[in-house]
Amino acid sequence: MAEGELKDMEQFFDDLSDSFTGTEPEVHKTSVVGLFLRHMILAYNKLSFSQVYKLYTALQQYFQNDEKKNGIDESDMELTNTEELEGKMEKEELDVPLREEEISCSGPLSQKQAEYFLSQQASLLKNDETKALTPASLQKELNNLLKFNPDFAEAHYLSYLNSLRVQDVFSSTHSLLHYFDRLILTGAESKSNGDEGYGRSLRYAALNLAALHCRFGHYQQAELALQEAIRIAQESNDHVCLQHCLSWLYILEQKIFDSCVLLEHSVNKSLHFGLPYLASLGIQSLVQQRAFAGKAANKLMDALKDSDLLHWKHSLSELIDISIAQKTAIWRLYGRSTMALQQAQTLLSMNSLEAVNVGVQQNNTESFAVVLCHLAELHAEQGYFAAASEILKHLKERFPPNSQHAQLWMLFDQKIQFERAMNDGRYHIADSLVAGITALNSIEGVYRKAIVLKAQNQMSEAHKLLQKLLIHCQKIKNTEMVISVLLSIAELYWRSSCHTIALPVLLQALALSREYSLQYLASETVLNLAFSQLILGIPEQALNILHMAIEPVLAHGAVLDKGCAMFLVAKCQVASAASYTPEKKIEALESAILNLNEAKTYFAKVDCKEQLRDVLYFQARLFHTLGRTQERNKCAMLFRQLHQELPAHGVPLINAFK
Repeated sequence: MAEGELKDMEQFFDDLSDSFTGTEPEVHKTSVVGLFLRHMILAYNKLSFSQVYKLYTALQQYFQNDEKKNGIDESDMELTNTEELEGKMEKEELDVPLREEEISCSGPLSQKQAEYFLSQQASLLKNDETKALTPASLQKELNNLLKFNPDFAEAHYLSYLNSLRVQDVFSSTHSLLHYFDRLILTGAESKSNGDEGYGRSLRYAALNLAALHCRFGHYQQAELALQEAIRIAQESNDHVCLQHCLSWLYILEQKIFDSCVLLEHSVNKSLHFGLPYLASLGIQSLVQQRAFAGKAANKLMDALKDSDLLHWKHSLSELIDISIAQKTAIWRLYGRSTMALQQAQTLLSMNSLEAVNVGVQQNNTESFAVVLCHLAELHAEQGYFAAASEILKHLKERFPPNSQHAQLWMLFDQKIQFERAMNDGRYHIADSLVAGITALNSIEGVYRKAIVLKAQNQMSEAHKLLQKLLIHCQKIKNTEMVISVLLSIAELYWRSSCHTIALPVLLQALALSREYSLQYLASETVLNLAFSQLILGIPEQALNILHMAIEPVLAHGAVLDKGCAMFLVAKCQVASAASYTPEKKIEALESAILNLNEAKTYFAKVDCKEQLRDVLYFQARLFHTLGRTQERNKCAMLFRQLHQELPAHGVPLINAFK
């Protein structure tokens, strides 16, 4: 066998298997020799082609060395050197240890070992990316696998997923095309228009290529690839593939115009062909689109309830998470922070329906990243910055900077730091954070740049920036940002003493917020209108409309907004007391002092020093009017300390709402 060819060794092991067959086999399976031979045959069958060739060359080398050592008995050689050689091969080549933390594939792996390695890494990339190999290490191992077996399709697909981790468009496209090329090679016996073979591989290759281009923002290339997938699927009469194409067509068309009809058709067809996953995703997208269009929250929640029935019926764990995350985002959009917090806690306390290994985090998906980010922002809005920092720290550990969803927590982290810097009056720090926010979200970055300019009294520059942003947001139909920009523009008009010009802007913002059911923004707009009426000298009417808006703010608003609302109530009470009788005036001023104390508590919770300074000034004036000298002096001393730390920018107190 050693002097022959490779096929002779293959024939030897085939003949060895025949020794167990027949009515009177040469070797019994349960004997010592039989167990040894069966173990040897099993080990040989597990070898890859490269390992078989290496075994053959090792056997030849052993035979050549045996010829040179004539003084050594052949039987001794078989009992010693053969066992050492086989033990060495088994140790070095066949039983390569596989570990979760670091998997070394220095030598070629068997087919089973390679499949286990690929399935393990793919599972870790889905469930807990932090436990998977780093992108560079994983690519090195995959290159090693492909070096010995270039036609290993699954290795090319894992290479494609690994390239997506680092946003490498060239390598991901290259690996994806190689994956489908190998699938076509392995399915050459199938008909091109059948369910398998050339046709299936080609149409799904085009579909995946369209999804890849869409992910990287190459919408024209994605549309061309999608058209190719639709054409091949229509020729093959593949309705499942056509439904996937229709879903991606909605995503592409959404970049151009509202395609609600297309989405509804996709949901109906998916239900018709028994595709609950696609149907549920379509319902989720439809709910999201209707939320941005201003539909009532109860109707949206009813639609999500119907999709939840599909999820639980078919045990679609991932879509259950997406649905809860969607509800969290919708309640945040509508300004119901209490309901959003409840939904976020529901998702975090759920157990996954999917089985994962011990020590692996469950569901390291976008849904969990979104919910945790909302949770961090909600805690920061209520002044719990330490808790928000802990949540962000957990996000950084769970979603490393090079992971797919890391940009979510990066943006929220930058926004929370920006708000803290603005509250503390450190505008130079806030300005330095604008660049990071802009890199992650250009619209948010421009808006916050305008806020910094406004705080620095650069009114003309802030106004130009806000006007450009307003036009852009109206074009892309970002209603939430349009209302926020309108409120900022109105504040610029106040600070420029153009009070009457601010009223039409505020009424436009109020109409938009009510049209799109954005209750919290509507309440904030009413507060701004009340402030305008206070400036225009009608505080009684301002107090009347304050009762319409202050309840949602106190129930669901951020701590800073609660403080501003109570401060505004106190201002209106003081302004209205000018026409009261002395007894009623004293009572109104006492009530205003209580509201100022509440506002001061809110401002202190978020460390908003400028607003604290204004409250202390106002309280000192009220205590002076009431003749309470000791309280006046205390407030005056605290005001002086803050005033020295944060000098005023020359803006009258009455012209600043926030």
